[in-house]
Amino acid sequence: MGIVRVSCDLGGKEYSIETGRFAKLADGAVMVRYGDTMVLVTVCASPDVRPDVDFLPLTVEYREKSSAAGKIPGSFFRREGRPTEKEILSARLIDRPIRPMFPKGWRADTQIVATVFSADDQNEPNSLGMVGASAALLLSDIPFDGPVSEVHVGRINGRFIVNPTYQELEVSDMEITVAGTDDSIVMVEGTAKEISEDEFLTALEFAHENIRILNALQRELLEKAGGGKRPHRSPQAVECPEELARFIRQQAVEPLYQMIHSSSSKEQRSGFRKRLLDEIILAVQQFVLEHEEFADLPVIQLTSNVVSQVEYELMRQMILDEGRRLDGRIPTDIRPITCEVGLLPRTHGSALFTRGETQSLATITLGTKQDEQIVDGLLPTYERRYMLHYNFPPYSTGEVGRMTGVSRREIGHGNLAERALQPLIPSEEEFPYTIRIVSDILESNGSSSMATVCAGSLACMDAGIPIKKQVAGIAMGLITEGDRVAILSDILGDEDHLGDMDFKVAGTADGITACQMDIKIKGLSLEIVRRALEQAREGRLHILRIMNACIAEPRPELSRYAPRLTTIKIPVEAIGMVIGPGGATIREITRQTNTEINIEEDGTVVIAAVNQENADMAIDWIKGLTREPELGEVYHAKVKEIREGLGAIVEFLPKKLGLLHISQIAHERVNSIIDYLKPGDIVELKLIEIQPDGKFRLSRKALLPPPENGSASQQSTHPEHRQTTSPQRSPAHRGPHRRGGRH
Repeated sequence: MGIVRVSCDLGGKEYSIETGRFAKLADGAVMVRYGDTMVLVTVCASPDVRPDVDFLPLTVEYREKSSAAGKIPGSFFRREGRPTEKEILSARLIDRPIRPMFPKGWRADTQIVATVFSADDQNEPNSLGMVGASAALLLSDIPFDGPVSEVHVGRINGRFIVNPTYQELEVSDMEITVAGTDDSIVMVEGTAKEISEDEFLTALEFAHENIRILNALQRELLEKAGGGKRPHRSPQAVECPEELARFIRQQAVEPLYQMIHSSSSKEQRSGFRKRLLDEIILAVQQFVLEHEEFADLPVIQLTSNVVSQVEYELMRQMILDEGRRLDGRIPTDIRPITCEVGLLPRTHGSALFTRGETQSLATITLGTKQDEQIVDGLLPTYERRYMLHYNFPPYSTGEVGRMTGVSRREIGHGNLAERALQPLIPSEEEFPYTIRIVSDILESNGSSSMATVCAGSLACMDAGIPIKKQVAGIAMGLITEGDRVAILSDILGDEDHLGDMDFKVAGTADGITACQMDIKIKGLSLEIVRRALEQAREGRLHILRIMNACIAEPRPELSRYAPRLTTIKIPVEAIGMVIGPGGATIREITRQTNTEINIEEDGTVVIAAVNQENADMAIDWIKGLTREPELGEVYHAKVKEIREGLGAIVEFLPKKLGLLHISQIAHERVNSIIDYLKPGDIVELKLIEIQPDGKFRLSRKALLPPPENGSASQQSTHPEHRQTTSPQRSPAHRGPHRRGGRH
């Protein structure tokens, strides 16, 4: 096959997919280009299936080469390292819409690798990776029910934009990523500034129109490349013989029916399943001894699959026929909720949010400018002053597990919660702190990311962060059988596992701030999405009422353990003076006052201190450095140098020198300056003249009371050095005074 390239117009720019030039040994490979951003996507599957697994062994890797943006990596080794958070989130945006499109029973190891080889400063590459994955799978012999495409949607001044640039996203009131087939939506991920449900649906409809354009482009590529003639591999899954499946069902149906209808807890259901499966496996093994034709089958795996299928069918049947759920709720019910704040005395803010058997403990830490996270990627390096981190320890599900690094799931859930709260986080001008929220999931039975949103919002208010309103989240589920549909509010873990959809919606009482939708069926109509959104809104308002009953406004004061930040403004031209040569001045200020100081390019100075006294010391020091001399103002000046016959050179402001003329030292005649002043003395002086050439003259005399006789004495009245010699002066002695008098 030669080189095949197809293109179309998308949002006023050319969107192209090419195959036959790169990575020809892969099962499928395409280069997707939009603007000057280019992403190579390859797919490979192992030749053999894995009989030991009962899941789809699919891995997706997304990598951004620094060279794509003309950068050298900033790490010590100067090469790309482990995936960044951005790369992991981008890989999830490829994995989630692709996964439902594989046939059941596909058990060959499958890998999708998307690599950004060229990146402009306008177009986000991750959606190109998802479109490339679909196109590469279509061209391969891997069974795949595509095409499926993905686009980003923004909105500026009410006008929707497909695949907005980075610059457009800065002024957009939404950023939503949507993937779908021609007929339905398969994935949604995004954030918005409190948009309504109707606006959200309009954005999905706009996205779907552009998704169909890219799906048509993939089919055109497949046709021109001759991929449609290539036979696909079969799933080759091990099927359970009908007689064996019937025997397993007979053992499982009645006890599972009783368990499902018992309104049991997660722990009870989990224990019951384990005991029942062990009993059925023993019975099946005895059955196989009597039926030698089944002896070579993976009996344990087949038994587990059939029992799971029975539970799947019974749970869905109960919901659709009886309107009853595993814990006894009806579809719109939300589990009992409790909210507590201020539990942890030494944190800057804390909250415990419990909904049923899901519990999040959120803590707030307030930091300074130096605590911001530096992000280095394809875009110019930037700082993040707001972060949310989500932890999911194994004990939250009553299990034992290794605690090594942060999983991709934890990164994804944390990012969703972070974006849900983002629109309410105050600006740096309003609240100059670096904000870190940590959510530790202590119990988990469904929707721990939405519990994180609620706990994080409560903790923000407990910390005194000036968010204007609470943010809550809820996870919606779906059960479908033909035309029958049940939408579930606040789903359990089992309802997520056995259901068709996990649709998370977060927002305030005034609108949606974040959403995430994953489905296990091959599509979802917009009408079902509409119903789910309305039901989610009712649930969200219910949760918000409970949260507001706990704490409705931010606390008026920060924790006494939080740093105190004070912001002042200095002239831009004075920044260098405050910093000093090689940073010496600012280091001295921070050392002497025990503070942390950050200076922005516009002259904004943020001072962090453990108490107000230290902050005031630093403020006075900086203001002194940047203070402009004012005529008539009184200063505490330091004597730097004595010049007999002329006066004293004094530093009345940092780096500002002036002359205290001998005639301005006292009302009486001064014969020896050293009788009055010496180097290092601190003396109060008044600025009496600012000369055109920028020189300053100061006076001590102007601050002294006039002599009682109304005229200056011709003799010194200094208590230790009174004049005892004749007042007659030689011309040589009088000269300097006469010269000095002309200054």
